[in-house]
Amino acid sequence: MVAGRAGKGAADDLAALATETTNPRTARLDSMPVEDLLRTMNAEDARVAPAVAEAIPQVARAVERIVAARSRGGRLIYAGAGTSGRLGVLDAAECPPTFGTEPGEVVGIMAGGDRALTAAVEGAEDDSRAAARDLSAVGLTADDVVVGLAASGRTPYAIGALDYARSISAAAVAVSCNRPAELSDHADIAIEIDTGPEVLTGSTRLKAGTAQKMVCNMLSTAVMVREGKVYGNLMVDMRPSNTKLIDRALRIVTEATGVDTAAATALLEAADGHAKTAIVMQLAGVGADRARELLTRADGFVHRAVHER
Repeated sequence: MVAGRAGKGAADDLAALATETTNPRTARLDSMPVEDLLRTMNAEDARVAPAVAEAIPQVARAVERIVAARSRGGRLIYAGAGTSGRLGVLDAAECPPTFGTEPGEVVGIMAGGDRALTAAVEGAEDDSRAAARDLSAVGLTADDVVVGLAASGRTPYAIGALDYARSISAAAVAVSCNRPAELSDHADIAIEIDTGPEVLTGSTRLKAGTAQKMVCNMLSTAVMVREGKVYGNLMVDMRPSNTKLIDRALRIVTEATGVDTAAATALLEAADGHAKTAIVMQLAGVGADRARELLTRADGFVHRAVHER
């Protein structure tokens, strides 16, 4: 059974959303010279960051909730449909190489499953019950945090995800691009980004998509910073899995410690390629095993491992 509103009332509700209304600044989009069109798009995109800035207090609350959940072994789980769902999956996929997390620590699920990542799955976003099934399939627990992503703020799949999360006492965070959003009523923390009408009417892959990506980036990055996976502004828990990343790891170690490339190479080899361990080895003047012990005692924070040993 597909859950969701149908008929004229639902259509009227959708048409009233800011993300669905016509943008008067782009009314002549089809007759603009290419450069004018692009400058117009760029000007509209410039409105996104200030809109996100207005919601920073709510984003901060979500970060603190996620950090607390992860300290208990919980996960950050994104759930959404269409562009929103794909952005959650993207952010989750980028956490292991960037922060050295295990694939199951940050998870992205989306309406329609894996095939919806590259193709539209008709009607998937309207099935609120599917979200509960998908979250149950990944073993959602009360220690997890579910972030429901929906540009419209009314997608049944995202609403179903938050409802299921709350039904088992998992934290529920809503991210939407309309204000007020129906999705917010189903969340413990509501992040509403008022991105306004799109350049291309109703195409929420544009400004609304940009806003949601910014919020996902903020959530995951701030959480990892608060967990000691960053030293200064260096991604010291990254996984050097290709030539580019090996070079980056070397540059991270040299910048953090002041040693030359040859010394950084030796440190990384002794640390099995782990930049954070190599940095502590150099700054604390210890071997790899002792550096790992210090990091464990310091909950992964380089500053504490070096200065509180």
